[in-house]
Amino acid sequence: MTDTYTTSATVEKAVLVALSSKDQSIYTTKEYLDELEFLAQTLGITTLKTFTQKMDKPDVRSYVGKGKLEEIKIFVKTKKADIVIFDDDLSPSQLRNLEDELKCKIYDRSLLILDIFLQRAKTSRAKTQVELARNQYLLPRLTRMWTHLERQRGGTGTRGGAGEKEIETDRRVIRNKITTLRLKLDKIDKQAFTQRKSRYNIVKVSLVGYTNVGKSTIMRLLSKEDVFAENKLFATVDSTVRKVVLNEVPFLLTDTVGFIRKLPHTLIESFKSTLDEVREADILVHVVDISHHQFEDQIRIVNDTLKEIESLDKPTILVFNKMDLLKINEDINPEDPISTPDKLIESLQRRYAGAKQCETVFMSAETGEKLNALKSTIFHKVFQKHMTIFPNYMHYGMQNGIDPFTD
Repeated sequence: MTDTYTTSATVEKAVLVALSSKDQSIYTTKEYLDELEFLAQTLGITTLKTFTQKMDKPDVRSYVGKGKLEEIKIFVKTKKADIVIFDDDLSPSQLRNLEDELKCKIYDRSLLILDIFLQRAKTSRAKTQVELARNQYLLPRLTRMWTHLERQRGGTGTRGGAGEKEIETDRRVIRNKITTLRLKLDKIDKQAFTQRKSRYNIVKVSLVGYTNVGKSTIMRLLSKEDVFAENKLFATVDSTVRKVVLNEVPFLLTDTVGFIRKLPHTLIESFKSTLDEVREADILVHVVDISHHQFEDQIRIVNDTLKEIESLDKPTILVFNKMDLLKINEDINPEDPISTPDKLIESLQRRYAGAKQCETVFMSAETGEKLNALKSTIFHKVFQKHMTIFPNYMHYGMQNGIDPFTD
């Protein structure tokens, strides 16, 4: 399956829609919409306008209220928008009603993320995982969603669809596809399990974190190999494994898919085999974009996902990356404990120092600042693990109390 929604010749124009609860600040809503716009941009979609509405829960019929829906409808018709993207998942009935009202393509957050993964997947394993997740997600939403499939297989040229018979045919096609993809994925997973089993005698380190925090850049710096890194969400979908040696101490370093707010559950399910790289890791390197306004919220989201895959309690190095982009508001009271970068670092060190098996590093992968501090921390963690696995293993640098990494 290939992405057929955008081409280099056609740039689709979108309207973004989000709800804001009574307890949610305007600033938080803007952050969420900025992320949604970044997701759309990653798929090659241009944003024309964003709409928000204060509501505690979505309208069961149309997600937004009647008045707001009419406002969106007028804008879509006037500006000839191609797509309306909603920042939450839509029920099949909401999807059907919105398509009827707005007369254009409707995306919800999960479908947008799934399409990005589909576009980014390179290996057979990743492509199979994403296709499975996407088909599982589409199956209950085929009341009108069959038009998306129509574009993928040539289509009939009619916008309204060919009725119940066509929908039932689509359901059968998707069910058969899901069965085939599951069988294919089981076979691939067995091969991957055999490969991981062969690595039992070497320490495994996994890079984890929110999407677009710099994991792949750090992977490239540590492995000294050409690993793909880009300033886009989900630049890495496939797991990348490299052997790294720090001061004669070897380990395997894995770069995994980035996490994100409201990551589709079907995607987590399908990617569980890839996330086995995280589950089976001895040490986690949790990378954080400290320049992002909501970096602590991103830490929580990553930790929630790690908890879901039973990997939260592993020895962890918390890497606060992008220090070169960190800006502190000059209007903040100088007495405030985070009024300068140094005070923010002190505050974060105190906060996370007590965390179980957790150490902190503050660095910039882009400039290389404090890279040696990260190497030193990983080196000590890996060496300690080596000593657990191989009690007789001694290293001359550690034996003599020498730290080979100094800034």
